[in-house]
Amino acid sequence: MTEPVLAIHGFKGWGSVIVEAACALVGEPYTLHEVEPGAPGPAFDALLRLNPLGQVPTVVLPDGTVMTESAAIILWLLERHPGSDLAPPPGDPRRPVFLRWLIYFVAAIYPMYTVGDYPARWGAEGEEAGNRLKEATVQRTLSCWKNIEENLSPGQYLLGDKLTMLDVYGSAMSRWRPGRARIRAVAPRAVAAAERAEAHPVLAEVFKHNFPT
Repeated sequence: MTEPVLAIHGFKGWGSVIVEAACALVGEPYTLHEVEPGAPGPAFDALLRLNPLGQVPTVVLPDGTVMTESAAIILWLLERHPGSDLAPPPGDPRRPVFLRWLIYFVAAIYPMYTVGDYPARWGAEGEEAGNRLKEATVQRTLSCWKNIEENLSPGQYLLGDKLTMLDVYGSAMSRWRPGRARIRAVAPRAVAAAERAEAHPVLAEVFKHNFPT
């Protein structure tokens, strides 16, 4: 009998790429269930049964437990694979720094897409109001990247000379609005670290699938 594996409900180029990349790096087997959030149909209905917010990534663990929120999923994976070396271990002086910026990605930057992708949900009715709100989220995003740049650890990657999950977040999220050209203008070293990370052979395959163009 086949052992159950992690099931990722996700969509190409969305936040689920981060969980796919983490699984690939640590060697965690998974199946991918493609579902476009908000697109009516059986796949989205199945997602809603697991996560009433209809967001990706949503994962089902091998024991049937449902997890949402990418940072929580990443921390679970790292605990499951303690030898992965994708985060400083507890007790390492870099651990608080890692945790700070991990949560920063999901708490400071990620919500800008929740708001900017659906401005009408947040009271910005009409094209003009929607565009103003979207541009405000872009400016906030750029400000957040500038903050990362100013606090960047010296080295090849965001936390020094070792690849960590911070670099996976940076690689994915620097591809999103407003795009790398504008982000590079305020955070050139951070973008360079992101590009260096996605050249990793394992990550390159995941990113090729999620960002084919």
